[in-house]
Amino acid sequence: MDETVAEYIRRTVLKIPRNEIKMMLQKWGFLSEAQLQTLNFHQIKDSISQEVVQLCEENSADIKQAAVLDIIYNHIYQNKRMWSVYQMKKSGEELEYFDITDFKKKFKGRLRSALKNVTITFKEYEDNAIWIRVAWGTPYKKPNQYKPSYVVYHSQTPYVFISSSVLKSNLPLLCQALIVASNYHDIREMELRSHSLNSLKDIVFKRYSQNFQTYSPKPLQGETIEPESADIRIVQENRSEKERIHRLNQEVFGGGPQPKLEFAQYQLETMFKSDPNMGVLDKKEPFRCLVKFSSPHLLESLKSLAPAGMADAPLSPLLTCIPHKARNYFKIREKKSLFPESFVSP
Repeated sequence: MDETVAEYIRRTVLKIPRNEIKMMLQKWGFLSEAQLQTLNFHQIKDSISQEVVQLCEENSADIKQAAVLDIIYNHIYQNKRMWSVYQMKKSGEELEYFDITDFKKKFKGRLRSALKNVTITFKEYEDNAIWIRVAWGTPYKKPNQYKPSYVVYHSQTPYVFISSSVLKSNLPLLCQALIVASNYHDIREMELRSHSLNSLKDIVFKRYSQNFQTYSPKPLQGETIEPESADIRIVQENRSEKERIHRLNQEVFGGGPQPKLEFAQYQLETMFKSDPNMGVLDKKEPFRCLVKFSSPHLLESLKSLAPAGMADAPLSPLLTCIPHKARNYFKIREKKSLFPESFVSP
């Protein structure tokens, strides 16, 4: 077994919490049950990693098998990475039969035609998710296994989730391989980012049901009991206002927890309203701006604005529509392709 493969396996094992090493090695399936029985999982992790490497040497492990173990680790600890959402687009609405073998062949072929030194590894999961790990090299250097890109693609959907390496120049190659392999013709970044991959999936797959404001705020009903003092009136008004804010928040955001979204961006286009006699605007052109939001938990932060007294309830639809805007991304924002025009599939 190559020394670089042995070192990579050792470092991967060291990342795993000690009480989970056996479970992950079983999921990996490269070592037999008899070999696993010889391991002492109660010793320090460095000793465990050395023993695992020795067993892998007996089985002649290569970098592809080591990469599968790395995918298993990142699948379980997916929140350690920052994920971005990309949406692909077809020229028509026709549905095609998805062939995983054909997808892998086209993906590898397109990527390796542009870059020879690259390691590509696939692993399929039960929810129709295909995890792809790509370790990038250069024309003169072997792939760097410690800075790979991870791609999660759900077959027969236009959505791709990418956690990229620091090599931004390789992103166009990765996107081109995806649209060729999945028979799409264009791809755009949706400007949604989060460490929570499942939350991003909830938003784009519409598994998260958010109510949207379609009403006008109702005035508070008059009280039938006359307060005995100003202090009682203040307490009652505060209680009524808190109840009103809570009710409106429930109607807009729902009662469950919000998906963990950390970054969102969309383009806003609106018209100025002014007295035509004042001549402020000579041309009736819309005002355009790019709106960016970032927070450790964006949707929960928006939900907490009104209860904290930082915004009026109900919130403006411009704030509560972020997940809805994300699902209709191609309708609200067209940006330049991620790769040159010659790369776009016909």
